[in-house]
Amino acid sequence: MTVPHLPTYDDVAAAADRLTGHAHRTPVLRSRLLDAALDARIFLKAENLQRVGAFKFRGAFNTLARLASEQRRAGVVAYSSGNHAQAVALAGHLLDVPATIVMPHDAPASKVAATQGYGATVVRYDRYTEDREEIGRALAERDGLTLVPPYDHADVIAGQGTAVRELLEDVGELDALFVPLGGGGLLSGSLLAARELSPGCRIYGVEPAAGDDARRSLAEGRIVHIDTPRTIADGAQTQHLGELTYQILRREAPTILTATDEELVMTMRTLVTYLKVVVEPTGALGLAAATRLAEELRGERVGVVLSGGNVDPARFGALLAGT
Repeated sequence: MTVPHLPTYDDVAAAADRLTGHAHRTPVLRSRLLDAALDARIFLKAENLQRVGAFKFRGAFNTLARLASEQRRAGVVAYSSGNHAQAVALAGHLLDVPATIVMPHDAPASKVAATQGYGATVVRYDRYTEDREEIGRALAERDGLTLVPPYDHADVIAGQGTAVRELLEDVGELDALFVPLGGGGLLSGSLLAARELSPGCRIYGVEPAAGDDARRSLAEGRIVHIDTPRTIADGAQTQHLGELTYQILRREAPTILTATDEELVMTMRTLVTYLKVVVEPTGALGLAAATRLAEELRGERVGVVLSGGNVDPARFGALLAGT
């Protein structure tokens, strides 16, 4: 199967220019205690400190900034459990583009409130019985809106790739890189950046153990569809890869790993203890897998993307307390 318009590293570089002055250049965090625990040099790209609290702002702003004037006037529609929702809403606010966001009834209250706070209209649905993509397409057709999917879009992928581009610019080449994986937008963009700037780097995509559709898709040579996975990693509760992200992952062949909910909680606890940072369960996927592979990573330079930090304080406390 051939899919046109796959993004390239040049698209990532162009997105970086477009995002200058709009997205934060997030810091790379280090911890002596974490290095000692894994016996490696760990470089954490803190996208939990990005605008809207997640890497998703990069792809959303890059996409909306490239819309034609009539598309901007008509507005956009997106579907998301929270981070892409907030990202499209804020990008729309900054670029004066009306935004409608399809969000599940069980989306974290903080993410819904933030999305509405940026001026977006929120349409709710049941993630276990309704199809968000179908709802989004119907709204786009009915109201003449431009659909901005959370991962399967060349401009979204290129924007997400700027996070790892910055990481490699700041710290140099890496031996290994761990990236959270849901629909594959962040991993796809990261692959484009890493293959160009650190070609010898081993790249790992990490998805929830309850939803290993990407691993299965690459193993079976086709896009595997699954039921919505029941996991605390709500940002990675995707049911399948996209056409574009599947093509990039199949071509670049990253290693796909999984992490359990228990591992995510332990990793969130490690991050708040060692670095005093709040990371949501999805954002902890990469470090959870890297921790499990510590023996293989001994003595290496390891990059980890902390993809987001949008978790309700009460929920964060309950997860760490085991309640």
